[in-house]
Amino acid sequence: MEEITSPSIAQLTPDELEAPPLTLGQLTWRRFRRHKMAIFGCVTLFLLILYSIGGTLFISEAEANFTDTGIRLQSPSAKHPFGTDTIGRDILARTIYGGQISILIGLTAMLVETLLGVIIGALAGYYGGKLDSLLMRITEAIIVIPQIFLLLVMAKFFGGQVPNINLFGRTFSGSVVVIVMIIGVTSWPYLARIVRAEFLSLKENEFVLAARAIGTPTHEIILRHILPNCIAPIMVSATLGVASAITTEAYISFLGLGVQPPTATWGNMLEGAYNYIESAYWLWLFPGLLIALIVLSINFVGDGLRDAFDPRSRAA
Repeated sequence: MEEITSPSIAQLTPDELEAPPLTLGQLTWRRFRRHKMAIFGCVTLFLLILYSIGGTLFISEAEANFTDTGIRLQSPSAKHPFGTDTIGRDILARTIYGGQISILIGLTAMLVETLLGVIIGALAGYYGGKLDSLLMRITEAIIVIPQIFLLLVMAKFFGGQVPNINLFGRTFSGSVVVIVMIIGVTSWPYLARIVRAEFLSLKENEFVLAARAIGTPTHEIILRHILPNCIAPIMVSATLGVASAITTEAYISFLGLGVQPPTATWGNMLEGAYNYIESAYWLWLFPGLLIALIVLSINFVGDGLRDAFDPRSRAA
């Protein structure tokens, strides 16, 4: 096995000798861009977001919701590239506006999940004792309950209790808020345990002890000294949380308990498509393909971030 040696000073060029050391951000970016699948994921993710947002410049929401039973279940054609659904709506237009809601659900559910997970994990890890025991018992209680079961029960109970919302000139089903909150509230335990472990390992470090010794307030120690050192696992978890939220929404929407019409998502477009798996493949192919692409892209980006933030990764 060949021994890998670093170049000696004599082998370095004058420019390399005079070059300033790389910052943490530069090292992280260098590691990230070496991850080819992560770059592929970024490009694909950008194109999907562009598709969902840019498509609204050419197709209105009224066209996406327009029904014409005379053209129901038409196969893909020049006029309807993705075909039409069971009540004659254009699937291409539906995927554009449905993509916005699916991405919105993924991002907002991730924010709720991250906020709860960081707060609970930080409090448990920093203070310890009885508070740690109480918060961890609550965390474990939520973990042992199957998430899909909990989602279905909560979606059934709260689904029709929130009225439709008018925002930015668009009408959103109140079920969007319900789904976001349910996914966020049931997804934070894993992140909370990660943050707790990071706080437990960092709170006895010299820089934290020094901050306590000079009388730094507790909230500043948590927010300015410990939390920034936990940002790597939090970012990776948050990134993967977006993909998980989009997939989870698709699960429950497929079962008819997710986002309700008139609001479209890639998930609820699959509802009822199982009756036409062979006769009308376009009903499930295009929404399903978009879900698969965005979830894979986000997972690739998450893998790239995990490697980029790993201090044991080579910087070359």
